[in-house]
Amino acid sequence: MQRQRKLLIAKIAAVAGAIPFLLWAHDYGPDPGYSGVPKDQNGATCANSQCHIATTNDPKNTGSVTVTFPNGQNYVPGVKQHLVVTIADPAQRAWGFQLTARLASNTATQAGSFAFTDANTLLMCSRADFTGFSAQCKNAASDSCVSTSTTCAANFPLQFIEHSETGFLSSKGHTGSQTYEFDWTPPATAQGNVMVYVAGNAANADGTEKGDHIYATNYTLTPSAGGGGASLDNILSATAFGGFTTVAPGSWMELYGSGLSSSTRQWGGSDFTGTKAPISLDNVKVTIGGQQAFVYYISPTQVNAQVPSNVGTGSQSVTVTNGSVTSSAHSITVNDLQPGLLAPSAFVIGGKQYVAGLFADSTQSGPFTIPPGSIQGVAARYAKPGDTIIIYGVGFGPVKDTGGNDIPAGTVVTVANTLARSFSMTIGGQPATLSYAGLAPNFVGLYQFNVTIPNIPNNDLTPVTFTLNGTASPTQYIAVHN
Repeated sequence: MQRQRKLLIAKIAAVAGAIPFLLWAHDYGPDPGYSGVPKDQNGATCANSQCHIATTNDPKNTGSVTVTFPNGQNYVPGVKQHLVVTIADPAQRAWGFQLTARLASNTATQAGSFAFTDANTLLMCSRADFTGFSAQCKNAASDSCVSTSTTCAANFPLQFIEHSETGFLSSKGHTGSQTYEFDWTPPATAQGNVMVYVAGNAANADGTEKGDHIYATNYTLTPSAGGGGASLDNILSATAFGGFTTVAPGSWMELYGSGLSSSTRQWGGSDFTGTKAPISLDNVKVTIGGQQAFVYYISPTQVNAQVPSNVGTGSQSVTVTNGSVTSSAHSITVNDLQPGLLAPSAFVIGGKQYVAGLFADSTQSGPFTIPPGSIQGVAARYAKPGDTIIIYGVGFGPVKDTGGNDIPAGTVVTVANTLARSFSMTIGGQPATLSYAGLAPNFVGLYQFNVTIPNIPNNDLTPVTFTLNGTASPTQYIAVHN
């Protein structure tokens, strides 16, 4: 796996004299330009006398190098993809790779940008003539990189992603295959087809240039065409809270279709601005009634988003934008209120829908207030009169903090608050005492009701109802035993 970088550096120095450039300080990972691009180093891979003495794709060897693309061999302009490179060879036990992306119309031109997502890969930025390069990685000190940035300077227009020293060392001893993962963001606008070139090294880990197997291949990615790249087919309110065909300001909606995203994830702390939730994840956005929704979860077939507070009632148009591609509009009715308690379909027992009530001293994984043993693998115990349980909900409308101020959608709740509309709850047909009824602390758009079980008879099917702003809810259930 060793590269003879000192030979290359000496050659550059002899030609370039005192021209400053960044040097690669350790022995692992290819120099730039060895992924098999025809215009890079005469189309070379690492199968040459200065790094590995081997024949690329030697038919005597039975291995391969492959790339997994999350959406098949296409790209949405500007929308990040998470790629996985696999080097496989049953005879070898150490692994490395180099990959780049170029415009098919001119393979000397970089297509998009790369970013390492862990310490096992690094970003190599290179001059177009390979007379200088900059290695950038997560652990700059231990891997002798010049920085931890994932942005290349303007005078280093070519980019390569490859294994780091940490990645190589952690791969030693692995038999059969090894994977490396990283992100690629395509060009911001459609540039025609993109060629992805990759070379892999399945090494024998003896520390010499001999006995390693070099594999190379390439892929052609096509841009998603027109509005067909994102299709929005159906919208429901949060299914675990009722799955209604209407929504309300501040409630949650689930959007279903295809091509909605090129990645799959939910929001994380770095996506927030202070206490404000993101309106975009990986360049995926949702609008309803012309307003930006707050995006919690994205995947190619489903996006979850919170309806903003300022959306008008009545029929509203909803779209999903994935990069530069926006779906056709889908209409949904927005009501003033659309309340639902947390009652997932898994909590239907004997044809009856139970609420996912939690004891005040429990965790979010239970135990729940359902009949013990009624759902395999779900912790449960009976509630007793006098117990305080917590029931969650969505869509219960505006709230006010102690100063009388609204808490808008898309905000992490950090202060006590109460529902602005009238609310009451009954359990077992008796009024229940509420010690809290408002948005849940430290969450976005989740309502919390702390309710005390009244003095009622034992019943595995104890009815739970609420009345919000004068409108009664359907009946759901909990289990109560003294």
